[in-house]
Amino acid sequence: MRIQVPATTANLGPGFDSCGLALSLYLTLDVLEEATEWHVAHDLGEGIPTDATNVIVETALSIAPDLTPHRLQMACDIPAARGLGSSSAAVVAGIELANALANLELTPERKVEIAAEIEGHPDNVAPAVLGNFVVGAKLDGEDFYVRHLFPDCALLAFIPQEALLTSESRGVLPNELAYKEAVKASSIANVMIAALLQNDLELAGKMMERDLWHENYRAKLVPHLAPLRALTKEHGAYAACLSGAGPTILIFAPQEKADDLLSVMKDFDTTASVLSLKVENDGSVTTR
Repeated sequence: MRIQVPATTANLGPGFDSCGLALSLYLTLDVLEEATEWHVAHDLGEGIPTDATNVIVETALSIAPDLTPHRLQMACDIPAARGLGSSSAAVVAGIELANALANLELTPERKVEIAAEIEGHPDNVAPAVLGNFVVGAKLDGEDFYVRHLFPDCALLAFIPQEALLTSESRGVLPNELAYKEAVKASSIANVMIAALLQNDLELAGKMMERDLWHENYRAKLVPHLAPLRALTKEHGAYAACLSGAGPTILIFAPQEKADDLLSVMKDFDTTASVLSLKVENDGSVTTR
């Protein structure tokens, strides 16, 4: 059995803790034979546990404590601590593992509910389960979300070598915003989402770059955001924004501008990884 979960980018600028998009990078988990204890084989480094303390196994056991241990083979091209949903992908993989081994027959809605409860909000986990573009909210323990097809465009990721933990990136955010500032921030997000639903990426891009919820505060942790935003704008991009908590920058652009943008992004920092991605439509998938 194989479980595949996509990477995700959250926020899209002003859609803070609410908007998410599934991307074409993947965590892949092959479920092999039964064993006396859990073992997760991978080549992702010593920081990722290979036993029952692995997040995938911990998540599965939190849902179905009596699961029979198995040997698992994990591969992942989602870079950790880069704002591309690696932890959410592991949580969703654990939910899929429990669902398959315990024959729980969880609905996609129930998978999102469990994952959002673990992660605290649905912005990464909802698109990881459902695919494509999801706008969601967790209110008083209840999940509300809408899935929609994202407009066609080039998606380019600028991934620095340096990691940035979500806890560190959240630590620079204010505890509160002035009422007028919050209203303005909300209006920007509303226009951005409305523009996306009408396939108007030019207007959506303008709003993506005017976020007031988080990017101004995180900018000191991601010094490449402002110059890369200016550079990609010069070469025809719709927008550049933090992917999740950063430090990855996601660039939205017309398809015909992709090759030129990839070249200038690589020249901007030769140590960074620059990837051309696609929207993943299907979300998490389990095949036997």
